[in-house]
Amino acid sequence: MEISEARHALETISHKINQFRGSLDLDRLEEAVAINEAKMAEPGFWDHQEQAQKLIDENNILKSKVDNFKALDNDYEDLQVNLELLQEEPDAEMQKEFEAGLAQLEQKMQQYELTLLLSEPYDANNAILEIHPGAGGTESQDWGSMLLRMYTRWAQQHEFSVETEDYQAGDEAGIKSVSLMIKGHNAYGLLRSEKGIHRLVRISPFDSAGRRHTSFASVDVMPELDDSIDIEIRPEDVKMDVFRASGAGGQHINKTSSAVRLTHIPTGIVVSSQAQRSQFQNKDTAMGMLKAKLYQKELDEQREKEAAIKGEQLEIGWGSQIRSYVFHPYTMVKDHRTNYETGNGQAVMDGELDPFIYAYLQWNLKQQNPD
Repeated sequence: MEISEARHALETISHKINQFRGSLDLDRLEEAVAINEAKMAEPGFWDHQEQAQKLIDENNILKSKVDNFKALDNDYEDLQVNLELLQEEPDAEMQKEFEAGLAQLEQKMQQYELTLLLSEPYDANNAILEIHPGAGGTESQDWGSMLLRMYTRWAQQHEFSVETEDYQAGDEAGIKSVSLMIKGHNAYGLLRSEKGIHRLVRISPFDSAGRRHTSFASVDVMPELDDSIDIEIRPEDVKMDVFRASGAGGQHINKTSSAVRLTHIPTGIVVSSQAQRSQFQNKDTAMGMLKAKLYQKELDEQREKEAAIKGEQLEIGWGSQIRSYVFHPYTMVKDHRTNYETGNGQAVMDGELDPFIYAYLQWNLKQQNPD
């Protein structure tokens, strides 16, 4: 790397850091941390354990914003000093260390910006992710299983845990539907970009004539909600069915009717859970999923009303895919909202979704603040 290139890279980082500083309001953040820590030192703080833990978690997030920003600023200043030394006395080993440090800082900057973009309610929560293949039988059901693998790989790369709450196998291959609980800090905030219709174009492995097929699958993403969110579900509005679990889950599978399906009669929303060992546990899990779906429904209806007031036209339906995955006659994955695309389709299917997520979060912020 030439000195001029290095200087330009550091100028770009400096500009970003100043943007972070302007949007963070460090004085306000540090004051909020001090207030929270004073509350945590009060006698009787642990009398209400759930509230206490919630305050600690919130404070840790605030502290990490401050501490991580200061760490970025210190790394930037260290690199500035190293660049000045290189200009005065070129040294191959120091040059190598500088370039490695610069690459690390650029990666940290992107991750930090990502956390700042995750500012919507419940972004920090776990995520419930559902995949439903569209019409097309085996072909679309196989596409559903490909998406399942993609999201599982992505979650593993982020050290998130993945629990399969409900799994309906396809007739010949793939899946008819799957519900996952993806647990980890910011799981929902990162995955909300995936909500919508995903379109696949490829030569079908199930077509003996080797023809090109187009398949669709819908992905739904909701935050896991805690008891602080008041979603009223009247018992008389819920129909419960029990059945034998069909997925992998231990010796109890297919021996007892432990799986639970809940139908919310007023809305027609259906949720299922078969991952737990007992019917009672599966019912609790399914109720949590139903609560999340009803909450998401309220959000979607509110968004539609706001869009109608603004005169916006929201596209809904199978024709309004958010992303296309093309594997024939060329390879390309493209997000139709942000226009971000890549020719490395295999990497995407192996879980490399962060560039798409990052582009979406930036795009979404601009949509909310067009000025």
